[in-house]
Amino acid sequence: MESTNDDDGLRCLVTGATGYIGGRLVPELLEAGHAVRCLARSPEKLRDYPWASRVEVAKGDVTDDESIGAAMRDIDVAYYLVHALTSGPDFEKTDRTAARIFGEQARAAGVRRIVYLGGLTPADVPARELSPHLRSRAEVGRILLDSGVPTTALRAAVIIGSGSASFEMLRYLTERLPVMVTPSWVSTRIQPIAVRDVLRYLVGSAHMPDEVNRTFDIGGPDVLTYRDMMQQYAQVAKLPKRLILPVPMLSPGLSSHWVGLITPVPASIARPLAESLRYEVVCHEHDIADHVPDGPGQPFSSGTALSLALQRVREARVTTRWSSASTPGIPSDPLPTDPDWAGGSLYTDVRELDVDAPPDALWRVIEGIGGENGWYSL
Repeated sequence: MESTNDDDGLRCLVTGATGYIGGRLVPELLEAGHAVRCLARSPEKLRDYPWASRVEVAKGDVTDDESIGAAMRDIDVAYYLVHALTSGPDFEKTDRTAARIFGEQARAAGVRRIVYLGGLTPADVPARELSPHLRSRAEVGRILLDSGVPTTALRAAVIIGSGSASFEMLRYLTERLPVMVTPSWVSTRIQPIAVRDVLRYLVGSAHMPDEVNRTFDIGGPDVLTYRDMMQQYAQVAKLPKRLILPVPMLSPGLSSHWVGLITPVPASIARPLAESLRYEVVCHEHDIADHVPDGPGQPFSSGTALSLALQRVREARVTTRWSSASTPGIPSDPLPTDPDWAGGSLYTDVRELDVDAPPDALWRVIEGIGGENGWYSL
């Protein structure tokens, strides 16, 4: 990677470039004039990205000191965007080890700043009582902040964007269930944020002054419940209002299986998301705007974020704009490397026929379907 100065842009290392946020961050950094190196365990997974020819790729793993040290060489800003999302054995230990190695190698290489995206945690809940998913995110942030390298630790709740696990879970549940019996966490207050705002804050964090070493809460302007978000999605998608009936007996484990049954989001991913939704996650400050100013209409409202995400999903069904780097998309666009379960699932079949019969006679025919009369063939 050729040496650059502040006028020409920074030299950035992006871990997790094959992930949801990382895959969208790289083109934003390139557009801002930065040079980008991507760290990947399987570099071949980056070939489908339209920007692949414009970045340097380093093969390595965040748990391997040697490969991380090599990837950090000549880097100004290092983005830490990797997590063990599923709750497998010792995943917290793996996250802890990876964060420690990342911080140590960044300090040894003279990296000027680490930028980390973690989860928003409730201020009044002790760390030991948090879900393993949120607890690990918070611990990784603390390790990086204590690394000796100035660190920006951004904390977000639900990220709204086509292809994000949170958005896809919301979309599938709302589209497929006009009436639903739901876990009690649908009544929990959250502060969602559009993926466009997340990426804007990530890119802007690269230029923070050296003395800044802290966490920042990031969220959109709206605080609402998950139930509110479902109804808002239904409105944006022009669906009838959903009938949502919360029940207290659905534990996070059971509700993750419920999500897995209704949606194609794997239960291993749905569980940490469901566990996180048990807690009220609302921003306690908006200090990030002191360093990354918000423009008009920023951050986006939840309704606008949902509209943009849904628009990109629907447009992607009829046209593909990711075939070459000369036709770049926008942050909320689907990527070819998004999970197979991301995308569209709502199909509408409306048929009408006028008949010369009173409504009660017609209804008797409908009631007669099934039972002794049997079911009509497809």
